[in-house]
Amino acid sequence: MAGEIRIERDGAIAVVTLAHAGRLNAMSRAMWRALRTAFLDFEVEAGLRCIVVRGEGGAFCAGGDISEYPSFRFDPVRLRSFHEDEVGAALQAMRDGSVPVVAQIEGACMGAGLEIASCCDIRLAGASARFGAPIAKLGFPMAPREAAVVHRAVGDVLARDMLLAAGVHDAQRLLDTGFLLRVVSDDAVADEAIAYARRIAALAPEAARANKRVLAALTSQAMAGVAGLLPAAYDYADSPEHREGIAAFLAKRPPHF
Repeated sequence: MAGEIRIERDGAIAVVTLAHAGRLNAMSRAMWRALRTAFLDFEVEAGLRCIVVRGEGGAFCAGGDISEYPSFRFDPVRLRSFHEDEVGAALQAMRDGSVPVVAQIEGACMGAGLEIASCCDIRLAGASARFGAPIAKLGFPMAPREAAVVHRAVGDVLARDMLLAAGVHDAQRLLDTGFLLRVVSDDAVADEAIAYARRIAALAPEAARANKRVLAALTSQAMAGVAGLLPAAYDYADSPEHREGIAAFLAKRPPHF
């Protein structure tokens, strides 16, 4: 099973569940495409006032589905299409959306999960949540547009630690940096997220949409700044360290760079 994106409605609130059993909700290509479709559909859904994004089974999302990577990552054209047309398009649909989005974060929030959480307006987490983007262990960099989203959300110091040293941080550290609004006990985070979404949903919906447009304009400069990096961004596709990092992960052994 390639995982799925499940959508439920709770009155004026849509609940988006990242679900990939046995893989800590790692994002498959099908899930990225479904996530984009969901957020595009939300823009025309009547009566919707808030969206909650969560993971299934006590984890938010542990990253990308690395089992799929050998089938496309070593070709620069296919790699670019994956990051720009699938991952990037899904994240852009989240960022462009006019409906407020609340992230309910539990357990692993790594790589792709961190990118998805970074596109949410409000982030609430359980005390045991862990955050990072340890793709340096896999022998490849974060795509430019994705890195811009994460950098804006977590701040320069943590972004550098996560990307350059594969740093992983706890919820308290992310609260201290302003990435998280609130940290609660693990058994309370689901109720906390729904309660916060209901608080938003009870307020003026058009005012919320107008505020999101202003906030989006204020943060658009960083995304524009990465455009010059894109022509050569995926030239590493067939590099030895890229192949070694993914091969080592799939073989459950340390990489040799």
